[in-house]
Amino acid sequence: MQTERHKIQGRKVKFDFSDSDLIWIPNDHFSSHMINGVNLLLPAGEFWFCRVYNKALPYITDEQLKQDVIGFIRQEAIHANAHILGQQYLTSHDVDIDHIKKMADKIFGSLLSEQPLGMKALQRKSIEHRWLVFRVGIIAAIEHFTGILGQWCLDNKSWDEFNSDPVIADLFRWHLAEEVEHRTVAFDLFAHLVPNKATFYVYRQALMAIIFPLFMYLLTESARSIATNDLDQNIQKMVKKTFIRWLIEIESVGRKTQNIPTFSFLTKSTIRWMSPAFHPIDEGNTEQALAYLNQSPAVKLAQFYENEKASQLKN
Repeated sequence: MQTERHKIQGRKVKFDFSDSDLIWIPNDHFSSHMINGVNLLLPAGEFWFCRVYNKALPYITDEQLKQDVIGFIRQEAIHANAHILGQQYLTSHDVDIDHIKKMADKIFGSLLSEQPLGMKALQRKSIEHRWLVFRVGIIAAIEHFTGILGQWCLDNKSWDEFNSDPVIADLFRWHLAEEVEHRTVAFDLFAHLVPNKATFYVYRQALMAIIFPLFMYLLTESARSIATNDLDQNIQKMVKKTFIRWLIEIESVGRKTQNIPTFSFLTKSTIRWMSPAFHPIDEGNTEQALAYLNQSPAVKLAQFYENEKASQLKN
């Protein structure tokens, strides 16, 4: 179980992307598209996280874990709304986001819903609970990547060295810092609902075997959909490349620029997940995450507006 304890809370944020360019990392079109593509997947996925975890709350008997899950839900709802603004930023640059949005909606809104493909059999109590645990396990596998990407982002220096757009950079740094902050919650909830250690170990390995390739595919397809709008000849060539070629390019660009994590970095994190002793508490630095959250421009701006509002109400 988690060894670092503090209250997980949702933080209001305020972003203004009106001056943000589509290529927000100057002279690095590929990395800009890869990271921008996340905006297309997150709202549907994170609202789905919230729905699943609200269903799981009655089954949690550990009060501290329940409070962590409630905090997780609040954070994920705010993340989803922030990335809806990220989608609007993309459409303001004439990016067609409908294809990937529809794909995300189908995955999270239909295939992983309470009744996927209208399967009413899942309403039976015994099956309903197993389906819930399965979906909690999927979230745990996904949250493994958001947590390790969060720590990567906190450690990253290249975005500043490339003079990246500070608002877009803060969107992802704020979000990923909170992923580091709550990195143990999904894993702990899954373990709580599957108390047999041997079953839990086999279960999470089987899920990761599905989630890792699917995670990479969705990331690359989201980036590809944005890249189709880029007139740069090298990017246009990439649009036509295979999934494997995209993975190779992720590795190459990540090593060269350090603006995105490499495929080998993600693979190594998956290998660590395979250890019976694995726990996400070892995958990040909570104090480092909280330090960033305390000085995030978007958090501070939202606090300023809240204080102004409160002051006006008093007067």
